[in-house]
Amino acid sequence: MIDLEQQITQSAFGKLVGISQPAVSDLLSRRVIAEGDTAGGWLLSYTGHLREVAAGRESAGDLDLVQERAGLAKEQRERIAMQNAVTRRELAPVVVIEEVLAKAGNKVGGILDAIPGAIRRRVPGLPAEALTHIASEIARVRNLAAAISLADLLDDKSAPDELDVEIEA
Repeated sequence: MIDLEQQITQSAFGKLVGISQPAVSDLLSRRVIAEGDTAGGWLLSYTGHLREVAAGRESAGDLDLVQERAGLAKEQRERIAMQNAVTRRELAPVVVIEEVLAKAGNKVGGILDAIPGAIRRRVPGLPAEALTHIASEIARVRNLAAAISLADLLDDKSAPDELDVEIEA
């Protein structure tokens, strides 16, 4: 019979709990059981360790179940948050955003192209040279707008300096 109040050898403890002496040595090196403790202390420490591992609160080998579960829970939380944002129409796929921006750009481009003709009709005495300057400024702004990419907008870059239009008096 084993006296649980006395110290025990690694081999004897291994036989008691059904593991090898090297496994007991590993428990000592990982501080699962304390060197110099009684057989009862080792038994309590070892069974407590087994409960923690079984409950997933302690790592078992290279795979850290606690961290893995936490990572999975975080990913699930983020996925649900994104689904909720889509449902509330706060989030849209990049493809849809690109289509909307392209359609808006085409509409704005059409409006910009009509400006020189509208000015010619409203101010018939305006020199052709002035209308040419207006048309070239509109073309410059359209080209700059066309050069802006979705990545530029997502990176929150400010508008290019070329958009600063100087007005001569």
